[in-house]
Amino acid sequence: MKRQFLELVSQYPRWLWYFVRDHVKHVTGNTLGLITIILLHLASIPTLMAVLVGQSDRLPPVDLMIFVWSALTTLFFKSLIERNYLYICTICVGFIGQTLVMGLILFR
Repeated sequence: MKRQFLELVSQYPRWLWYFVRDHVKHVTGNTLGLITIILLHLASIPTLMAVLVGQSDRLPPVDLMIFVWSALTTLFFKSLIERNYLYICTICVGFIGQTLVMGLILFR
């Protein structure tokens, strides 16, 4: 049983290599752009949630929020020019979510 488990675990790097080799070539610039938008929206969520549930009293740094929102605003206008509605919807939903969380913190 232990040997079978070790053999299974030792095959993970090979399986990971095959997955990367076969699937990374299908990733497009649009996919990476969408991942970028989602990661930018999630950059401040852990700190905001910690403040919301009372685990911390320190808000995210203002310069971080200015840079993140500036980048998202720039991507929003870029997507408006390109008429990329998935980006537009994703950015709008993220802005609404962040605004709601900050509003909950402010009016709590």
